[in-house]
Amino acid sequence: MTPTLTALLCLGEISRRGRGDPRTLPKPALWAEPGSVIIRGSPVTIWCQGNSEAQEYRLDKEGILEPWDPQNPLEPKNKARFSIPFMTEHHAGRYRCYYHSPEGWSERSDPLELVVTGAYSKPTLSALPSPVVASGGNVTLRCGSQRGYQHFVLIEEGEHRLPQTLDSQQLRSGWFQALFPVRPVTPSHRWTFRCYYYYNNTPQVWSHPSDPLEILASGQFYVTVSLSVQPGPTVASGENVTLLCQSQGQFHTFLLTKEGAAHPPLHLSSKYRAHKYQAEFPMGPVTSAHAGTYRCYSSLSSNPHLLSVPSDPLELVVSGPSGGSSPPRTGPRSTPASHPQDYTVENLIRMGMAGLILVVLGILLFDALRSRRSPQEAAGR
Repeated sequence: MTPTLTALLCLGEISRRGRGDPRTLPKPALWAEPGSVIIRGSPVTIWCQGNSEAQEYRLDKEGILEPWDPQNPLEPKNKARFSIPFMTEHHAGRYRCYYHSPEGWSERSDPLELVVTGAYSKPTLSALPSPVVASGGNVTLRCGSQRGYQHFVLIEEGEHRLPQTLDSQQLRSGWFQALFPVRPVTPSHRWTFRCYYYYNNTPQVWSHPSDPLEILASGQFYVTVSLSVQPGPTVASGENVTLLCQSQGQFHTFLLTKEGAAHPPLHLSSKYRAHKYQAEFPMGPVTSAHAGTYRCYSSLSSNPHLLSVPSDPLELVVSGPSGGSSPPRTGPRSTPASHPQDYTVENLIRMGMAGLILVVLGILLFDALRSRRSPQEAAGR
């Protein structure tokens, strides 16, 4: 390279720096604490981080012409803080930041989506076919609502993955839902999810979160867990039923699942009785909705998301109303208190027969009177 060309390049660099060309400074980093999804009414802090020579930081919100007040950098002068003490729908949106130094202005940061939650009622979140999944198995999460919102969002708690967003689908029943396939389940970490929904015109304004749903990995402990039922596997509707989970090994919690049920399993702490660890799940007066196939699992408090192998399946059969499916009685009739409807019918029959007899007697009496009057009228003529 000739001395003349070197000098020209140096002059060009000096000229570019003097004009404050934004390409001379790299873009800063932008993030929010405690996160970018904030409950309405909660505080949030937005951080913009540049370099140690920054003299001023600025924050812009997309669609808003008036910028935020500039902030001076905090020691060691490589970042600045923008505070929102009370998060509202007004603060939701897309932000970018940039900074100024003696060399000029930096490029704008990558956008930060700041979301406010709690604007609408919460949706429901369930797992198909079940929230209890064998290690390596697949599961689909269903987020649903009776309201016609256009989009559903699924977030995995504790993970730095981007939220999954799907358009809602309306079912014939009028229900709106979105189905989120989940990657194969592994026992390496806890799988806890929540979902939200929002409208097209306000993508950063979300509903209240659904109740959390935890996906549990089964088959992590090879112990024998048994499941039994009292008074028996076939009961009449209205009877009280108790399902009993038992294990020889020491476990802290027993979980009861129903085949085909998308809701979370029932949890009960174990108790040591008769040389076994066990838990009783009372089901109260049962209906046809309680019928189905049940399984029991056990878990330890140190890793509650890891479950044992399941018990053998237990099928609960619920017949019609109590006594409705019993065979017909033979022998003496029950006492009046046990079958009042029988006597009501009999009384109605008796009253009907008495009324019919009175009508017949009236007709006979009328005919008799007519027959007596006819000879008298003939003699009078």
